[in-house]
Amino acid sequence: MINILNLTPEKLKQSLKELGEKPFRADQILNWIYQGVFEFDDMLNLSQSTRALLKESYTVDVPKIIKLMKSVDGTRKGLLKLKDGHIIEAVLMKYEHGYSVCISTQVGCRMGCSFCASTKEGLVRNLTPGEMIGQILALSEVAGERISNLVLMGSGEPLDNFDHVAKFLEMVSAPWGLNIGQRRITLSTCGIAPRIRDFADLDNQVKLAISLHQTTDAARRELMPVAWQYDLKELFAALRYYQDKTNRRISFEYALVEGVNDTQEDAVRLRDLLRGMMSHVNLIPLNEIKDSLLHKPDMKKIETFKRWLESFGIPTTIRREMGSDIEAACGQLKRSFLDQGGGLHGGENDGHR
Repeated sequence: MINILNLTPEKLKQSLKELGEKPFRADQILNWIYQGVFEFDDMLNLSQSTRALLKESYTVDVPKIIKLMKSVDGTRKGLLKLKDGHIIEAVLMKYEHGYSVCISTQVGCRMGCSFCASTKEGLVRNLTPGEMIGQILALSEVAGERISNLVLMGSGEPLDNFDHVAKFLEMVSAPWGLNIGQRRITLSTCGIAPRIRDFADLDNQVKLAISLHQTTDAARRELMPVAWQYDLKELFAALRYYQDKTNRRISFEYALVEGVNDTQEDAVRLRDLLRGMMSHVNLIPLNEIKDSLLHKPDMKKIETFKRWLESFGIPTTIRREMGSDIEAACGQLKRSFLDQGGGLHGGENDGHR
């Protein structure tokens, strides 16, 4: 059985033709799916024989929401069960400009960042383009309207699943699909330098965000094992290649950790790293995870760090904490669910997909 969400119109037309079906049906089928109709029997402009053929050969694998939590700020975090039973997370956030979704790109993660809950289980497998699209479709049903913005900041390292993510970015922005403008999409990476260069060569309009978090190699290695493989010199060489190629600003994510990376000396080193680059720093109050000894500074200290960077001429914002009361940070809800005995296949405790 083929998951149609993995197929472009051209691929679906070719597949239908091989089954003896008229290729133009592909446009009709995809139009139904991206309008939120996932059952072939509900695609009323298709003949009964065509619908029967589709049911024999294809699936529309929109993941099932097995747990949905709503924050006091309106953020909704979902545990989604894939067809093979694995569980991933996605977050739905409401802004003035519309809905934004944060999706996962892998089941688990092998990057090993000490402040991230999703890496605790290691990498299980990569997600397909269709499984990434399915997360958006599932949460679009919850929102009751189309999704206008997208961030690849959920479980997994997007550039560690490069080929599938590149195809997904092409498909999700296509007019025949969800048609999310590439300038409204942000990809966040921990810093796989060769893949950053490959990402630049895609020549798309997707925004790039770097999980930096430390300003020296020694300190960054303690938080992020990827820094053993790609030091700051190699990382920033790749980032300058990216900027030279795309002429686009890079966002740097900096999770402030009490007593670890929140001093004025850290701010000065960050200034030196970013010198000459089009950059923006997004300060993140650390999302504290179970069994971790890392803690976030108080807001006064975070605001002081922001003022230091702004005094250097670096555009800086403090990320609005959304969904903190529902464990909306990467991997937190899933880990809590499994710790409580949810298991791989989980319990189905609501009426959503």
